[in-house]
Amino acid sequence: MSKVPPFPAFPVAADTGSHFHSLAKAIVHQQLAVKAASTIHGRVRALSPGPRFPTPPQILALPEVQLRAAGLSRAKTAAIKDLAEKTLDGSLGLRSIGRRPDQEVVEILTQVRGIGVWSAQMFLLFRLGRQDVMAGGDLGLQEGLRILDGLKERPTPKQLEERAEVWAPLRSMASWVLWRLTSP
Repeated sequence: MSKVPPFPAFPVAADTGSHFHSLAKAIVHQQLAVKAASTIHGRVRALSPGPRFPTPPQILALPEVQLRAAGLSRAKTAAIKDLAEKTLDGSLGLRSIGRRPDQEVVEILTQVRGIGVWSAQMFLLFRLGRQDVMAGGDLGLQEGLRILDGLKERPTPKQLEERAEVWAPLRSMASWVLWRLTSP
């Protein structure tokens, strides 16, 4: 613990937009370098009549060709449109999602095209500020545990989750330490 910076405040204060925007931003950023993702996110935001990211109705009103021209892939365009539809029809219940148990949040969010378990867990941690999140499938966490325990090989997701049981109900803090162990 003495080798890593202090645990930051969660949820992340800079993320002041809506839950919809937070999830849409996560979709935009998936599997892209930070700079490229930020550029695309800015281009999509510029499609809004105001300074903020487009709202669900605005996203649905935008032609696919316009979103693609902003840099979104076909899959990400479909995912963001699906997110907008499910936000508008109320099936995600984003207004009250913060009051739901972690596993229920994961089950709800993974109904959206392009949002998997890992993305839902990151939403729990960084957006909702949940204190007991351990994303077993995260390679950084696996590598952090390898370093912490002096293992020769990176543990599997299941091994990480089993090892992390002792850190409940503060697995988010343990996640932070494991991530930081992988940073130079």
